[in-house]
Amino acid sequence: MKFAYRFSNLLGAVYRQGNLSFSKDGNAVISPVGNRISVFDLKNNTSETLPVSTSKNITCVGVSPDGSVAIVVDEDGAALLVSLVTRAVLHHFHFHKPVNSIRFSPDGRKFVVTKDNVALMYHAPGKQRKFNAFVLDKSYYGPYDETTCIDWTDDSKCFVVGSKDMSTWVFGAERWANLIYYSLGGHKDMIVGCFFEKDSLDLYTVSQDGTLCVWESDTELDGLVLKKSRDKPELLKQREEGEEEEEEERLEGEEGEVIRGKAGPPKENTKNVRYKQRSKHFFNKEGDFNNLTTAAYHKPTHILVTGFASGIFHLHELPEFNLIHSLSISDQRIASVAINSSGDWIGFGCSGMGQLLVWEWQSESYVFKQQGHFNNMASLAYSPDGQYVATGGDDGKVKVWNTNSGLCFVTFTEHSSSVTNVTFTSSGFVIVSASLDGTVRAFDLHRYRNFRTFTSPRPAQFSTLAVDSSGELVCAGAQDSFEIFLWSMQTGRLLEVLGGHEGPVSCLCFSPVQSILASASWDRTVRLWDMLDSWQVKETLHLTSDGLSVTYRPDGQELAVTSLNGEISFWNSQNATQTGSIAGRHDLEMGRKETDKITAKQSAKGKSFTCVCYSADGESVLAGGQSKFVCIYNVKETMLMKKFEISCNLSFDAMEEFLDRRKMTEFGSLALVDEGAGDGDGVNISLPGVRKGDMSSRHFKPEIKVTSLRFSPTGRSWAATTTEGLLVYSLDGSIVFDPYDLDLDVTPASIRKQLRLQEWTSAIVLAFRLNEKALKLEVLETVPHEQIAVVCSSLPDIYVEKLLGFVASCLEKSGHLQFYMTWAQNLLMLHGQKLKNRSGALLPTLQALQKSIQIHFDNLSKLCDFNMYNIRYAEALSKQRGVKRAAASEEEEEEEVDDEGLSEGMSEASFEEAEMIL
Repeated sequence: MKFAYRFSNLLGAVYRQGNLSFSKDGNAVISPVGNRISVFDLKNNTSETLPVSTSKNITCVGVSPDGSVAIVVDEDGAALLVSLVTRAVLHHFHFHKPVNSIRFSPDGRKFVVTKDNVALMYHAPGKQRKFNAFVLDKSYYGPYDETTCIDWTDDSKCFVVGSKDMSTWVFGAERWANLIYYSLGGHKDMIVGCFFEKDSLDLYTVSQDGTLCVWESDTELDGLVLKKSRDKPELLKQREEGEEEEEEERLEGEEGEVIRGKAGPPKENTKNVRYKQRSKHFFNKEGDFNNLTTAAYHKPTHILVTGFASGIFHLHELPEFNLIHSLSISDQRIASVAINSSGDWIGFGCSGMGQLLVWEWQSESYVFKQQGHFNNMASLAYSPDGQYVATGGDDGKVKVWNTNSGLCFVTFTEHSSSVTNVTFTSSGFVIVSASLDGTVRAFDLHRYRNFRTFTSPRPAQFSTLAVDSSGELVCAGAQDSFEIFLWSMQTGRLLEVLGGHEGPVSCLCFSPVQSILASASWDRTVRLWDMLDSWQVKETLHLTSDGLSVTYRPDGQELAVTSLNGEISFWNSQNATQTGSIAGRHDLEMGRKETDKITAKQSAKGKSFTCVCYSADGESVLAGGQSKFVCIYNVKETMLMKKFEISCNLSFDAMEEFLDRRKMTEFGSLALVDEGAGDGDGVNISLPGVRKGDMSSRHFKPEIKVTSLRFSPTGRSWAATTTEGLLVYSLDGSIVFDPYDLDLDVTPASIRKQLRLQEWTSAIVLAFRLNEKALKLEVLETVPHEQIAVVCSSLPDIYVEKLLGFVASCLEKSGHLQFYMTWAQNLLMLHGQKLKNRSGALLPTLQALQKSIQIHFDNLSKLCDFNMYNIRYAEALSKQRGVKRAAASEEEEEEEVDDEGLSEGMSEASFEEAEMIL
């Protein structure tokens, strides 16, 4: 069970390139992130990364109208049919060329793919299981350049395709007699978007130079007539069969039915569908580089959204072209726009900054706003309870992510250069970060502010950082001065400068149980500094090569050190003796970069681990470096247990061990030819200081590497900062059958029999021996509430820890709060002394329990506060109504008294009047 970690989530990146899509209900955004797909639930404010990946970066995603399946296509044209219900890959297909766009028909029966200058219409995969889920129906030719965009009519009878040759083509999905194809011009730049009007053949086309053309059709959708198949003479049939049989078979097999369009006026003797340009509109442009980059149209509300290269977007109402509003959301190019089904929310993707925004245009407010690190991530740190992850990147930002929702909730931008290291203090409410700008900063998670800034007497670039267990001492190592600087968190003053290393300090780590600092350096030593004894060097550990990383075991009794020769050495921290070593120089298997002159086998930099960390129980270590692999070793056996391949994305450099011979020419590798910027598959690099219009921009392929590794304090997951983002691997959610002390008598039937006999303790023991989660949950929730204390007291010691860990995992997501809290309370109260003796091994379980309780506490406290205010409001309202009722009753009494006096006066007057009359 320990090594059954599965990929759980991708944090640190929310959008890279490709088109955004909304789910069927409009409450979730489907965003391509590199070669993976992330789904952001806007209602529940959570994110999920699907457990599927392509071999290169994803360029386009097509979602079926019912929202059940999606077709994902990468840069080479390799496609995956993915079920959005089961999160599984249903089919693999290859289009053999890059695909520009993909769109399902509204009835879900067909989908169109555009590649090169052809549009291919396929039968959409249905509910029946088929050997080939992608069956080609028709191939449509017409444009002379690459096709860019697609749109369907509401009844799926026709579709329109835009092209880079400035033309727009309308094709019939069936063989219509009056509409096979129709070509439209009128633009002076490539077509960015083309859209049908609701229940009509009328068209809107948008080009890159900011021009909108409105086209009116003389025929309604009901006016399309199917072409009748005329019988040919028998002699003509025989001649065609004899001459063109092979050609027809080839076309039917490769391209389906072929429809070739020709630009020109239609024949006069046919009453075909005709278009005329009703109007032409122009968007306001600011500067020469403000090209229109993307567009989306919502048919029911007639809203057109256009995004520009300057980060501005416009909302217009068509066909009158009335501007609703215009807003700048970024200083980078807007790469993709999508509108949800109701038309209320608009999703924007900016590939340059890695931004994903969802804007509610009617209230003019953000529904969702996330941005990842747009450069490499350098480090990460888990909070003590495992709820949060802090990351630092080369963009100078420190971001804090919620591990439950997968979203970033605060970003600190005070650093002016790359952040090299981040860490939490023991309280969990302070984050400390080191940067190359010469500062170490402390951030408060209560008020979200930078409350301490530590600097050195002479400017220094800090490359590593450590905070002691009390949170009082902060130390950082410098790259250039070979010194370690020590500050006080309370006062912010520099306490001491520790000298002695003869090379750059590569890593610092405090002991979790003592005030001892371990520092690794390129001078082939690890020094142990005693913080209580005048900051003197307590021990010096001599390595066989340059020290790269050092870390303490969670109980503080052992040190793990990685060195440049690929060795991981283990040292006893008490007597400074080496207890073991692992030679891992051949386990990383670094790939060969496209620009390398030597093979990967001969390269030295790929044979050393640059980061290492212990698991929560201290029995194994995780190690990673400049490679796509993360290795997990057993410390006691000093052997490799498992290798995790963190990425299979060939868009990164150094992914393959050997160079691709297809890219080799007599002049060298084609990869060395810089194709400039444009729409390449790399990352654009601009000249320093240039904000827009950089004519010398070029791009590079990022190299795959692991910069930091951390195990969660709960022991249920671990995370790695990589070129792809922050990858989280978790035990939760993976179906693993891992029985304990299994016997022939231990079956689900025998366990349920014990439940019927009300033998609760034996049922729990048998369930944990079988170790099937659903069965354990059934047994545990069958136990009556009043029997929990009795069951806990009679439980064998070996099953107490297992039951406590299971209760901690169930408590996090269960609604039976009091039930599971009772289990936890009884287990801790009745077996507390025995558990305390094994506190070191039990610490991850207790931290998981604390995390679950903290989550419920946060949720309930918000609910209770809300209810308390409601009760106070109701109480005040009832008091106010009581006062009003009392005042109203007094007024009524006074009115009654007045009425009685008035009636008496009236009776006397009437009596006198009657006497006078008589």
